[in-house]
Amino acid sequence: MNTTNNTRTGRLLAACSMAAAAWLLPHGAQGAAPDLAPMPEVKPGNTAMIELGKYFFFDRRLSGDWGRSCASCHDPAKGWGDGQALSTGYPSMEYFRNVPTVLNAKHRQRFLWDGRLDGSDAGTLVRDMITETHTMNMDGRLMQERLKQVPEYDALWKKWRNDDINGMRVFNVIGEFIRSLETTNAPFDRFAKGDADAISAEAKEGYALFKGKAGCVACHNGPIGSDGKLHRTGVPEHPDVLANPLRTITMLRHYATSGMPNYMSARTDVGAYAITKKPADIGKFQTAQLRDLKYTAPYMHNGVFATLDEVVAFYNRGGDEGSVLKPLNLSVGEQKALVAFLLTLSGDPVVVTNPGQPDMQVRTFGKN
Repeated sequence: MNTTNNTRTGRLLAACSMAAAAWLLPHGAQGAAPDLAPMPEVKPGNTAMIELGKYFFFDRRLSGDWGRSCASCHDPAKGWGDGQALSTGYPSMEYFRNVPTVLNAKHRQRFLWDGRLDGSDAGTLVRDMITETHTMNMDGRLMQERLKQVPEYDALWKKWRNDDINGMRVFNVIGEFIRSLETTNAPFDRFAKGDADAISAEAKEGYALFKGKAGCVACHNGPIGSDGKLHRTGVPEHPDVLANPLRTITMLRHYATSGMPNYMSARTDVGAYAITKKPADIGKFQTAQLRDLKYTAPYMHNGVFATLDEVVAFYNRGGDEGSVLKPLNLSVGEQKALVAFLLTLSGDPVVVTNPGQPDMQVRTFGKN
């Protein structure tokens, strides 16, 4: 009888283990638990588009008031973000979320904190940011007419295709440039490819915790450390979103333009709910990538944590109110090891120099 009970218990434990393993599998994966992966070999994009896209990325004429460029919020010197907890919006506006880095955009499944855009379409992401009132407030038709008046841009455009500069293709050109920005030479990648000395003993301990006791790998997997899915972790609200009326107004306008019901009653960042209108998505945000964390502080969708130590401590306590997380019970030393490991996912700084803003010239009559 004891033998029978032991057999049944063994089968039950085996079934539970298989169920747990299946729960941890990333979307579409079969037969193996998720893990981080080294960055794929860099495949060059369209050289002519990237060259022109670099100019457009730094050109302030792509904003309505001629005062902001994509690089205003995605500064190469600040990890391709802006270094602030909450971003600065178009003049007279303040935004209610943190600026995510554009590094490794090529490998994202979804764009933006609420995951509302497909990660395979960088051009639409660019269009959203350039035409959105809160960010660059530009009309695409006016944008293309401004750019047509720059002879250098016309010449660079002709290297790519033999027609006139036009709106949607401008967005795709900038998108191609963004997709060229990738993490390179990270210690973790060298370690994953066989260099046992590429990371420290402490970082190796952190990697074991990441995959084991801490369970981070359940959501942070693949080459950039993100499953691309939406999760409710209970990140605390940033106090300035409600303390600063300009941020509150921006948040509520975002809800209104997204068609969110009863939006004027909202006093928290509801995340994906504003897009999906599904109550189950209240407070859900996309899993952040883990690449280049060394350069991209502060962290989370609202920049509420200034350091990685704060981030790890947050997860260690099981998140805050409304979180689906459970406490990790990591010791102080284990938390320190986890931070050491996370830093190995940062590569060399991705440096791109502003190419300058060529002057506009009046076009020949009949050529505009």
